[in-house]
Amino acid sequence: MTQGNKIIGSVVLATLLTLGTTGCGGGGGSDATPTTQTQSISVAQKTAALTTYADIALANYTQAHTDAIALQSAVKAFTDAPTDETLATAKAAWKTARESYGTTEAFRLSNGPIDAESGFGASWDAPEGQLNAWPLNESMIDYTQVQSSVSVTGGNIIDGEENFTSFTHPNGTDTIGLGEDGNATIDITTIDTALLEEFTAVDGDANVASGYHAVEFLLWGQDQDYNDPIADTITNGANKAGERPVSDYLTGNDASGNDNHARRIAYINATADLIVADLAKVKEAWSAGAGSYREAILGGGTNAINADTAIRQIFTGMGVFIKSELANERIAVAVQDPSEEDEHSCFSDNTHRDIDRNYQGFKNILKGQYLGASQGTSFYSLASAAHKAEIDALLNALDTKVAAINAAATTGATHFDTQIKVGNEHKQNIIDTYRQMRDVGDAMVAIAGDYGISLTTDDVTDSEESAQGQN
Repeated sequence: MTQGNKIIGSVVLATLLTLGTTGCGGGGGSDATPTTQTQSISVAQKTAALTTYADIALANYTQAHTDAIALQSAVKAFTDAPTDETLATAKAAWKTARESYGTTEAFRLSNGPIDAESGFGASWDAPEGQLNAWPLNESMIDYTQVQSSVSVTGGNIIDGEENFTSFTHPNGTDTIGLGEDGNATIDITTIDTALLEEFTAVDGDANVASGYHAVEFLLWGQDQDYNDPIADTITNGANKAGERPVSDYLTGNDASGNDNHARRIAYINATADLIVADLAKVKEAWSAGAGSYREAILGGGTNAINADTAIRQIFTGMGVFIKSELANERIAVAVQDPSEEDEHSCFSDNTHRDIDRNYQGFKNILKGQYLGASQGTSFYSLASAAHKAEIDALLNALDTKVAAINAAATTGATHFDTQIKVGNEHKQNIIDTYRQMRDVGDAMVAIAGDYGISLTTDDVTDSEESAQGQN
C-alpha cells in the first residue's frame, strides 16, 4: 500500500462517474431537499432505540477486546517460540480479531468515543486512528521489496537505531518526512507502545505505524501477486497471501541483510498491546456508569446528549460509513485501479471479510441485532412501512452481492484482489455492490425523516469524496 491513497484523487473521478449509482437518489447531494416527518415517534421510543444501540456497542466492543487479548497472547507465543505452527496460530487469531472488530466500524463517524474529535465523545482520545487507520505505510515500519527487482528498502523504524526523521518510499527514490512540515524527529531507540503513540501524535493518519494492519503486515509480509503471479518473486502464485518467513523472527539476517529480529519482535508485540489498550478504553466508554458515553447518549449525567441530536449523529455516521467509507474508499478505489495496493487487508487477502463484517455491522445497528439475535427496539422497527420496504429491498439485494464476494474468495479461492481485475467474472458484482451501498447510505435520509430529523444526501456523504461520488 502506498502513501496518500485513502482520499480518491481526480484521476479516479472519471471511472467513478462511469460506475455511477442506481436507485434512490445516488450520491453527491443530488437530492438537496430535507425530508419531513411522516409519523410520530415518542421520546420514550427514541430512548429505547438508543438503549439498544448502546447495548450493541458494549457487546461488540467487549467481544473485540476479548479477541484482541487472544491475538495479543498468540503473538507473544509466536515471538517467544517462532515456528510455522505458532505463526499460523497467530494469523488465525488475527483473523478472528478482525471479525469482531469489523462489525464495530459502523459506530464510527457518529461523534462517539471511537473517533470523535470534538464534543463529549472526544474524551476518549479518538483511538480509531491507532487501531485501524489505513492505508498502512509498511515501508516506514519494516523492509519492503519492489516487485520488479530483488532490492529491498531500508531506513525504517525496525532497522533504525536512534533518531528517525524520514523513510524511503518503496520506489526506492522518494524520501518521506514526518510531521506537517516533514521535519519532525522521533527517538526510536526503544520500541514500545509509547513510541507507537508518539508516531500517531506526530503523523496521525499520514504515515500509519500501528493497529490491526501493522500486525497483519508483520505476520504476513507483502503480497504482490497482482502484476504477474507466475513471474512473481515475492509471493509464489496467484491467490496467495503474503508469505513472510518465520526466519524474520529468528537470529540471523533477514531479506534486508540485517539481524533485526529483536526489534521486529518488540514492534509486533507493542502493536498488539496497543490494540488491547485502545479497545479497553472504548469498551469502558460504553459501559454503564457516571461519566460514561453510554450515560450521555441515553440522556443522563452532566454531559447528556439530546435524543434527536444523538440519533441525527448516528444516522449521519451510518450513512457516511456505508456510502463514503465502505463503498467509496474501500471498494471503489480498489476497483478503479485495479490494485491490491488499494484493498483493505492486502497482506492477508482478508478484504472479503472486511467488507462482509463492515456491512453486517451497519445492519446490526439499523435492525437492533447482534450475533443474529434481537437486542431490543431498533431504529428500523420505528420507521414507516414504506421506508422499511425500501431499505429491505436494498439490503436483500446487497446480502446476495456480499455473499457472492465471500463465496468467490473462500470456496472459489478467488481473492478480492483477483476479483477486481479487468475481465474477471466477479468484477461486475463488486461494482454492483458499490452502487447498492451508495443507495443504502442515501436511504438513511428517508429513515431520518421518520424521526423528524432533516437530512440531505450531502449529510450522508463525506465532503472530501462528494465530487468523486456524484453521478
